[in-house]
Amino acid sequence: MDTQPLDLEPAARRITAQLDAVDDGALGAATPCPGVTVGALLAHIEGLAVAFRDAARKEPGPATDSAPSVESGVLETGWRTTLPIALDGMVAAWRVPDAWEGMTRAGGVDLPGQVAGMVALNELVLHGWDLAKATGQPFDAEDAHLRNTLALLADQGDDPSPFGPPVPVADDAPLLDRAVARGGRRPDWRPEG
Repeated sequence: MDTQPLDLEPAARRITAQLDAVDDGALGAATPCPGVTVGALLAHIEGLAVAFRDAARKEPGPATDSAPSVESGVLETGWRTTLPIALDGMVAAWRVPDAWEGMTRAGGVDLPGQVAGMVALNELVLHGWDLAKATGQPFDAEDAHLRNTLALLADQGDDPSPFGPPVPVADDAPLLDRAVARGGRRPDWRPEG
């Protein structure tokens, strides 16, 4: 795993840029996460942005103590405004060097700041890909971010990814395909219809 703090801004900005193409009629559409709609995914992204912002600030509370749940997310009115603000706050919090040091809490789990930052980035990369796929948008990510995802999920050992069991892909598959597959997604996923 990379031991240097990573900049979360490109991954967060990519999600924000996708929001304009998310029609309100698509909020009930399926995503690559089984049983998760676009609306629930957006609610989850906003919630994780707040939780990981607080984790970076070392401010424990309801956002950092709650186990993540993608399926039950309820998208609040005004999400087109509040979601980008939450993502910006998350990015700013992880730019502070102290965020990457010591211990913190996220998802109800105590963990080193370095690991929490890597998990935060992983969440942005995988859920950014989910959103892009579900809404028919292109997706790319920095190689360093994709390598972070692969390394972080490989460190799970025999434990399944919190995103689901890895999907087999060829060893020489593109880095993006290997990263999302390790995160339990089929790289060739397409919306039905």
